[in-house]
Amino acid sequence: MQYRKLGTSDLVVSAVGLGTWVVGGDHWGKTEDEESITAIHAALDSGINLIDTAPAYGIGHAEEIVGKAIKGRRERVIVATKCGVHREGKKFSYSLKPDDIRKELEDSLRRLGLDTIDLYQCHWPDPKTPVEETMREMLKMRERGKIRHIGVSNFDVPLLERAGAGAPIVSLQPHYSLLERKIEQSILPFCRGKQIGIISYGTLGSGILTGKYIEPPCFSKGDCRNFFYLFYREPYWSRTQSLLAGMKKVAEKRGVPLAQVAINWARQQEGVTAALVGARTATQAIMNAGAGNWELSGDELDAITAACNRIFER
Repeated sequence: MQYRKLGTSDLVVSAVGLGTWVVGGDHWGKTEDEESITAIHAALDSGINLIDTAPAYGIGHAEEIVGKAIKGRRERVIVATKCGVHREGKKFSYSLKPDDIRKELEDSLRRLGLDTIDLYQCHWPDPKTPVEETMREMLKMRERGKIRHIGVSNFDVPLLERAGAGAPIVSLQPHYSLLERKIEQSILPFCRGKQIGIISYGTLGSGILTGKYIEPPCFSKGDCRNFFYLFYREPYWSRTQSLLAGMKKVAEKRGVPLAQVAINWARQQEGVTAALVGARTATQAIMNAGAGNWELSGDELDAITAACNRIFER
């Protein structure tokens, strides 16, 4: 596994990280807690040391499962969690008010069984709360030893600039993959210039970039692949299949799973520190981690990017 320094922090994270939205048990179909714990252990044993979670994943359930899984293994794990997204039944609401941050942080520490969180991230912008107030509170929590470093997720450049003026931002977690490349326009160059580490999520396009789907699948109404990740709909579906056809040739030549090609394309982009990938089983966790053991060549990267640009008319 390759490891990289995250932004200006002292955190050295695995190039492939474990995302835990699926572990929450909602929005991704049925999951089994023991199977999730086994998957987390397999990820750690395969060299992954970055585990990313959030209170919004299963209304705290993902954090509870992560806490159980890392018990007795704390020294091997960099724990990243978030604040600012709240579940009210099936709906999401957003608040980065200082009072809400304080409560969320204490709840996260309790569920995770920790005294300190390595990377505490604002999950989503809150337009009703000045980000300067949010950053002042994050600094207070850092001064009290509750968190080690401050990160943000889903922020644009203007908000990053304002947040960075109030506190040292070591990382940004954006949606980024071969199928979602908007951050290349301004966000990625900005973060490179400011030495803000990028931790990508959605790296496998909610699973479509694994190549396991031959026909468009049908997901339940509440599944996130029906409302958050739209790649299973046209025109994305057909275009993605065309892209995968070329990527399969790279995978076959390398003798690796197709998913690892997609993961490595994302994590090898300049400025990306780590690529988060979810795992439902130990087998998936081990396979995903394997992407951190090798790299695509420059020619392979260029060819995949060129095919993506052509197919998606970029």
